[in-house]
Amino acid sequence: MTLVRSVLDTGWRLRLTDPHPDAPVDLYGRAVPATVPGCVHTDLMAAGLLADPYVGLNEADQHWIGRSGWTWTTTFDLPEAAGPGTGDELRRELVFHGLDTVAEVSVNGRVVGRTANMHRTHTFDVTDVVTGAGNELSVYIGSVYDYTDARRAESGEMPSTYDEPFNHVRKMASNFGWDWGPTLVTAGLWKPVELLSWSGARLESVLPAVTVDRPGQDGPATVTARVALRRAPGAPAQAQAVTATVAGRTATGRIAPDATTAVVTVEVPDARLWWPAGLGEQPLYDLEIELRPDAVGPAAEPAPPADRWQRRIGFRTTELNTAADRAGTPFEIVVNGVQVAVRGVNWIPDDCFVAGLGRAEYAAALDHAVEANVNLMRVWGGGIYEKDEFYDLCDERGLLVWQDFLFACATYSEEEPLRGEILAEARDNVTRLAPHPSLVLWNGNNENLWGHRDWGWPEILGDRAWGLGYYTELLPAVVAELDPTRPYWPGSPYSGTPDLHPNDPLHGPVHIWDVWNERDWTAYAEYQPRFVAEFGFQGPACWPTVRRAINDGPPVPFGPVADAHQKAKSGTTKLQRGVLPHLPDRRRKDPELEMADWIYLAQLNQARAVRFGVDHLRGQWPRCSGTVLWQLNDCWPVSSWAAVDGDGHRKLMWYALRAAYRPRHTAVSQATGRRPFVRLTNNDTGDWRTELTVQVHSVAGELLASSAQPVVLAAGATTALPVPLPAGHPVAGERPALVVTVRGDGELLDRMLTEEDITAGLPAARFTVTTETAPDGVLVRVRAGTLLRDLVLQADRLDDDAAVDEQMITLLPGEEHVFRARTTVGADDPRWQDPLTLRCVNDLVEE
Repeated sequence: MTLVRSVLDTGWRLRLTDPHPDAPVDLYGRAVPATVPGCVHTDLMAAGLLADPYVGLNEADQHWIGRSGWTWTTTFDLPEAAGPGTGDELRRELVFHGLDTVAEVSVNGRVVGRTANMHRTHTFDVTDVVTGAGNELSVYIGSVYDYTDARRAESGEMPSTYDEPFNHVRKMASNFGWDWGPTLVTAGLWKPVELLSWSGARLESVLPAVTVDRPGQDGPATVTARVALRRAPGAPAQAQAVTATVAGRTATGRIAPDATTAVVTVEVPDARLWWPAGLGEQPLYDLEIELRPDAVGPAAEPAPPADRWQRRIGFRTTELNTAADRAGTPFEIVVNGVQVAVRGVNWIPDDCFVAGLGRAEYAAALDHAVEANVNLMRVWGGGIYEKDEFYDLCDERGLLVWQDFLFACATYSEEEPLRGEILAEARDNVTRLAPHPSLVLWNGNNENLWGHRDWGWPEILGDRAWGLGYYTELLPAVVAELDPTRPYWPGSPYSGTPDLHPNDPLHGPVHIWDVWNERDWTAYAEYQPRFVAEFGFQGPACWPTVRRAINDGPPVPFGPVADAHQKAKSGTTKLQRGVLPHLPDRRRKDPELEMADWIYLAQLNQARAVRFGVDHLRGQWPRCSGTVLWQLNDCWPVSSWAAVDGDGHRKLMWYALRAAYRPRHTAVSQATGRRPFVRLTNNDTGDWRTELTVQVHSVAGELLASSAQPVVLAAGATTALPVPLPAGHPVAGERPALVVTVRGDGELLDRMLTEEDITAGLPAARFTVTTETAPDGVLVRVRAGTLLRDLVLQADRLDDDAAVDEQMITLLPGEEHVFRARTTVGADDPRWQDPLTLRCVNDLVEE
């Protein structure tokens, strides 16, 4: 028969069956409509029984959910068998693609399986349990804390950076809270549930591997598919034919009656290479695998397919160069023989309730990355192996994926049952993700090697294993077996050998966190690393997000609700400390003005910190081969390191990142005791030819010096050019502020103020504003009467969904800039003239 897949996504009901003492009394035993895929929180909210945990202090009142037991129920009928095989050999299997987390599955009153891993697929044979119609399916998900308490009693205390027990269970670690996320411990059927009906044999797994005959060139390539099948107990022994088709080419293999695997190789003579964004196109090819009973005899007609597997693949090579050089140990990602200048971002789960994420949500988030010139997504190890749609979209957009295995900031027992779960989870996800050309690196863990070295864990552990065996033995063995064409690295940060400190800037990927935690952001200039896998600076969310989340009156930057939406230890204090050396400290008593000033100044400081750090690190190319900023996205409304806040609004940092990540990169730099210079870095595919003009103006707008020269910069090259200074201008000590402007063929490439705003003598802002209607919104034209420092159009104060094309525009007297706002607000709305709609630093300088 042909395998029949029945999706079980209707008729589900949810009940609280094992309540925590803090649970509402009237909820016990009450049936609530349930969405599958889904989770408790979202079902209760949909039923009007739970306040939005993203608003106010609601999160703190909902911790009982993760400490309670819940039961999901539905009924299902068996589909009619398709084709022969309706006797004893007909199999029925339930497939749960994602159970969160400690679950017991029953059919018609009989327990058919138990689970304790959110990150893998579970399949249960229910052939002997089901009847034709009205089968009762029940899933009980118990308190994950009861489970972790039992595991902790067995293994002993396993230290981590947080008090929650996320390292004792295979569940999304950030569900338990992080320094940017709330403690919202979920439970649910977070991926689809299927009933499989089949006989004879079905496909169990397909592992395709691609090779390219001429690396870096289109042409001959090979797809080698390793196919494993599952045979039905009691089915007649029969040979199976496996057919692989890709790019119009087909090959067939045979699985003998007593075997379960085959290797099928397809030669593709004219394959087009898949390239990362900015380096070429992303052609994708449908690979289809069909399984059918092997025809008998020379004239036998092929049987219809019993099972079919289909994915899109791409042809490319990927390597990781860590061969030691004179400067230490590089960390270079090479695709199709070309070293990629990595312009990356870290990715966390895009919502606390990951069941609700689908293609549309992933597409919107990844578009933020593409439009910011990002070419690599690091899927961080405290979240999830993302859904297939995420990787599909990365394939289409040319976004490289660095995939962490799910270990973060903690130690992990290497004893059973955790070890067995981790092995099954790794095999499951390596097999699932292997077809994606965007995936270029497997990474063993996040910060665990560093933590064991520096964070006092050995004193607690004694001689107990703490996870090292996973990163150096189990995981690399799984990757070598199932995905041998991709590189594996044991951890981030890691220097390549246990003899070196894991976070040594001279070796491998490093994380830079002393700057945010302890120092001013100008300290980024002291670093000369080989690759930076994490660094960043905090800023508040945008106005609409803040207004939605802070519900205890007019939003203010400090107070109980604001503090509840700042999860980093001393985060607000660090934000204030970071702003003071650079920007005016002006606090107005009116709550709206105070919040408006805070969002503008703190977001602006975050943007400048990121721009400064990326500019410095990119200027060290190729010694520093890449940066992966922490972080692109948020999972809820919070002050954090994200470029895009939890409601999808772009913070000022996003605009700074877009500028800093341009393939042809320009930055005006000024090291202490040295004259300013212009650094050009060309990470584009061709020569950069331009007439470069550098002008120096006073704060009053007077032209003091200028230079012009032709520049030809080859792909992969970098150069530094001096800034012309007016006669007698001192390099150090007391000096007037200068405005340095760099243009290439007339296009503005960068503009910098040589002194801090608080000492530059900025004038009171004078400008005129006119507006006109545009096809999708409004054009806002600003003409400067004085120097305007980092002018921002806060259109989201008028319209929550408004978006602006550019921000942080510095204008000299007499210059104009036109902001393009996508909005439904009309051009004649008087609020375009409001002082809180158009902001610049000059506004906050006392006259």
